[in-house]
Amino acid sequence: MNKTLIDAQAKAQAQDLLNFIDASPSPWHAVNTVEQRLLSQGFTQLHETQAWQINPAGSYYVIRGGASIIALRLGSQALAETGFRMVGAHTDSPGLRLKPNAAYGNDGLVRIGVEVYGGPILATFTDRDLSVAGRVNVRTAKGFETRLLKFDDAVMRLPNLAIHMNREVNDKGLVLNKQTELPLIFGESEAGIEADKQFLNHIAGALAVEAKDILTFELTVFDTQKGVFWGANQEFIADSQLDNLASCHAALSALLATDKPKSSCICALFDHEEVGSESAAGASGSFLADVVSRISNALQSGEEARLQAMAQSFFISADMAHAYHPNHPSAFEPCHHVLVNKGPVIKTNANQRYSTNADTAARFITLCEKANVPYQQYAHRTDLGCGSTIGPIVASNLGVPSVDIGSPMWAMHSIRESAGVLDHGYMIAVLKAMFNS
Repeated sequence: MNKTLIDAQAKAQAQDLLNFIDASPSPWHAVNTVEQRLLSQGFTQLHETQAWQINPAGSYYVIRGGASIIALRLGSQALAETGFRMVGAHTDSPGLRLKPNAAYGNDGLVRIGVEVYGGPILATFTDRDLSVAGRVNVRTAKGFETRLLKFDDAVMRLPNLAIHMNREVNDKGLVLNKQTELPLIFGESEAGIEADKQFLNHIAGALAVEAKDILTFELTVFDTQKGVFWGANQEFIADSQLDNLASCHAALSALLATDKPKSSCICALFDHEEVGSESAAGASGSFLADVVSRISNALQSGEEARLQAMAQSFFISADMAHAYHPNHPSAFEPCHHVLVNKGPVIKTNANQRYSTNADTAARFITLCEKANVPYQQYAHRTDLGCGSTIGPIVASNLGVPSVDIGSPMWAMHSIRESAGVLDHGYMIAVLKAMFNS
């Protein structure tokens, strides 16, 4: 096998991705990270509660729900002539979320109750250096305000049961009861302090507020281990949340690298994909349609021009893809073995679990050729249930042609996923070609 050569640009892009993920342990942090990068490049925030004043060829962004964000660069040509070039991805990842009354004590320990969010591989959460991050609503004189919270140190753990008490674990696998065996150990009980008070005191200390002023929180569990390069030639990366912060980072990087496009370009990053997208801020909500409509109105394009623009538009749904695993060949469809570091994957499903059709796949292939990027085709085994993503949702809501694509990866929905260094650079290049098309 030929040695995989990783050039300096690909290595730098992959390192920037790892930095992006490590700064974004929750969907709210991911949006904050995106926002800071947009602001550094001169983007202006628009607020849904205010009238929009938009300048032609301007760059803007809108946040909804704290964990969904849409960024746009307006093109030099009229909307009706070129439409929108849109890339969508999602900010959330499967994992564990804290319950509202999370902490309880027994046997001298404080444990934290969690719910399963989406479809994580639960066994991968055991024996990891875990912490929590998310948003906390704090009482103020004017009502409440939202604060981001992230504990950098490991503050929780899910210890495994010793093999002496689970002799069949290596034969039958680790199966965890979601109610009784997932609570995380937070610490030893403090004398005279109830468990929930002890936990809230810890949050309050980090935010420099009084525990009594904490109203609500949404907190997710994350792995404190940083992302790394691995492999004989450092050709792979490993981190949490590659699904789907890798796609978010690629879309954002491509947009920021696009200067003075002819077509208006949109990067739409949604929350709640892992649980079906059925929310006000999810892809199934009105967020993207509202932004498109308000852009058209602000540019005084009119309804007829907006409809013309939609007919000229193209949407790329970027979500990670299943790389062929040589240890488990029976899990994959013959003739559709996509490989790590061999280029973006075009995902097809006859039952519209993916939005790809022959025309949109051909359009994406031409973009890959334009960007000098290899590409691969993927179909799921017919006797296995096929997952879905935001492509079919956005395509049906907006009535625009769409293709579902993604970078190949191993261990999707593990707390520690792996992908290829070259693939991330390939993805940025082809998305940039799309924005400039």
